[in-house]
Amino acid sequence: MRDVQNQVDARGIAIQHVGIRDAHLPFLIKTKDGGFQSVLARIQFTVELPEKYKGTHMSRFLEILTPWSQKPLAEPEMDTMLEDALRRLDAQAADVELAFKYFVEKKAPVSGRMSLLDYDCRFVGRKQAGEPLVFTLGVDVPFTSLCPCSKEISDYGAHNQRSICRVRVRFAPGHDCILIEDLASLVEAQGSSPIYPLLKRADEKYVTEAAYDNPKFVEDILRDNVLALRKLDGIAWFSVECENFESIHNHNAYASHEENVQ
Repeated sequence: MRDVQNQVDARGIAIQHVGIRDAHLPFLIKTKDGGFQSVLARIQFTVELPEKYKGTHMSRFLEILTPWSQKPLAEPEMDTMLEDALRRLDAQAADVELAFKYFVEKKAPVSGRMSLLDYDCRFVGRKQAGEPLVFTLGVDVPFTSLCPCSKEISDYGAHNQRSICRVRVRFAPGHDCILIEDLASLVEAQGSSPIYPLLKRADEKYVTEAAYDNPKFVEDILRDNVLALRKLDGIAWFSVECENFESIHNHNAYASHEENVQ
């Protein structure tokens, strides 16, 4: 059959990203205990398209992805996946992003009741021909924040809210990326208090008082995360976004920062 995509295009425009978006496939993600968690990922997979080609071959993206859907997936596997895309699609650069829910077991602080907390995570890989993989791990971490100003000026109580910190990290070549559980734990510790899916009354009392004893502005949470991330061995770059879903305003408090470490 005639290969229309491979026909020459005369407009002289190379396309930076062309491919598929909102494909869904299962993958296996390595857990801290050495096992694997099955996740359902929402996928964006693209390549650079040279100006000489009319189009790319969309079916090849799924042909590349599908064999990985029941295999453990991390940086080395994404490197292989993207190398395959460069070769099969005659491209100089390829990008893939896998967004998924990842569940971590949480133990309530007093009752010890176990439950599962979900984190929005993403694996992002970029591969240029002849260059190492650039891998980014992203985790969105929820927690409680309590306002220092509210505590200072009030005779009793202080307003608090659920907050989220969106962290993206890259590690230098030769250094293993941090595990999802460890990154989530590090970020969570910078808030006023962790959150838990399941709390009994004694647990609720504990976390309420823990937040009251540890008030933080969004700026405090951001700066504490920056200091914590800088201490990670082998980290090359990170970005942090902190957002407090305010309980006394109809807007949110927000702060962000990114930096190259090495």
